[in-house]
Amino acid sequence: MDGEVRAACAVVGVYNHPQAATIAYYCLHALQHRGQEATGIVSSYWDEQKRRRRFVSYKGEGLVLEVFTPEVLQNVLWGDAAIGHNRYSTTGSPSPANIQPFHITYRMGNIALAHNGNLVTTRTLRRRLQEEGAIFQSTTDSELFLHLIARSRQPTQIEQIREALRLARGAYSLVILTDTALLAARDPWGFRPLVVGRLPIHHNGQYAYVVASETCAFDLIGAEYIRDVQRNELLVIDEEVVRTGQLKSYSIVDDPPPTARHCIFEFIYFSRPDSFIFGHSVDKIRRKLGKSLAEESPVVADSADDPVIVISVPDSGNTAAIGYAHVNAAAGIPTRFDIGLIRSHYVGRTFIAPEQNQRELKVKTKFNIVRGVLRGRKVVVVDDSIVRGTTSKALVQLLRQAEPKELHLRITAPPIRYPCRYGMDFPSADELIANHYTTEEEIGQALGVDSLHYLSLDKLILSAPHDPGVGYCTACFTGDYPLPAESELHKQVAEE
Repeated sequence: MDGEVRAACAVVGVYNHPQAATIAYYCLHALQHRGQEATGIVSSYWDEQKRRRRFVSYKGEGLVLEVFTPEVLQNVLWGDAAIGHNRYSTTGSPSPANIQPFHITYRMGNIALAHNGNLVTTRTLRRRLQEEGAIFQSTTDSELFLHLIARSRQPTQIEQIREALRLARGAYSLVILTDTALLAARDPWGFRPLVVGRLPIHHNGQYAYVVASETCAFDLIGAEYIRDVQRNELLVIDEEVVRTGQLKSYSIVDDPPPTARHCIFEFIYFSRPDSFIFGHSVDKIRRKLGKSLAEESPVVADSADDPVIVISVPDSGNTAAIGYAHVNAAAGIPTRFDIGLIRSHYVGRTFIAPEQNQRELKVKTKFNIVRGVLRGRKVVVVDDSIVRGTTSKALVQLLRQAEPKELHLRITAPPIRYPCRYGMDFPSADELIANHYTTEEEIGQALGVDSLHYLSLDKLILSAPHDPGVGYCTACFTGDYPLPAESELHKQVAEE
């Protein structure tokens, strides 16, 4: 429903593969769910005539399969190294100038960068750099990294990048391509995921290295997961790493926060269920969220011959709905999981569409009901979240057309009451439906359901993995921001 909160972009990096851009293309396709506005790839190849590295960029608005044709991949994006990005605009307007990766040439050579996350001091940093003479080509916070790197006086490129990362406070999972290396970095809090894997190159027995936002990208290309890029880590992959197989690792800050703050929404909604992020299966955790939801708010059947029908809002609600149905049935309540909603996969995500007036039309073209499953039944609808309420209300109206006996809505997240400062696109508290009503009952009445229950924050935290030194960012539920941000951070902050 309104849990369509895909504001987290996708990043990929490929090193030491003869068709690096093609590998990046497939990875970006696997990560299409993380951003559908625009996509881009920068590749790098050795120019024998010029005796130096050349960088080639190709970007466009639209989906990965629409932007990159076979001709582009074969005849434009040459090289054995590449980085790529799928964009959903969380800062900066959705204009061509803001499509990543960004590429510059400066005194140390070529450098290209792609960013997932949000910086929290964009306004201050941008103003300072402009006063020092910087000229910006875009309105996104991601460009700040390149200006900070280019202006650093550190003696080596690695140290320049480390210094820039220390100055750029906020949420970032980055891939960076230079003339000599592929680099990957995660901020000291570890808000967003980033993983590294390797892919055999059969003709020479070496490995290509791949970095991506999620492991589902590795599954598509047959890459082997090595490990997560750690929080506060700058990872370097160069020719020496290719020879030795030993990744090079540098810390970003000397005194990182004592506890990570992984974005818990990555488990609830952002990531694909077939991915492993932060070292854990997304599918397994979503099932657990559904089970916890059933423990808190079961729906009782009227009789053994008239079971409760549990359906999901596809696709993100699927595995949670299975978990809910399992626990509801285990409690002795006649329950059946069924398919009550059919989703068209040829329509963009409702929350991906940046402007509100585009969402209402899209929900009508995105879902259809299976009337025979729903008519005359007590139906439980399981979904991940409610943000504005626009999609939820329209979908409830659609479900009512099937004439269910009762309609109960169960949400695997607490009410969202606060704007995200670290990469999600609901910056205005006034846009959030939970801030317009006092109780679940009032929200449920506004949406048109017989009952509504959100998973409690306590149950959410208990359902998430608990690794040493790892905590979760729950600021969108609680207002407790682990990293202070400039007030009223929003998408157009860099345009002011």
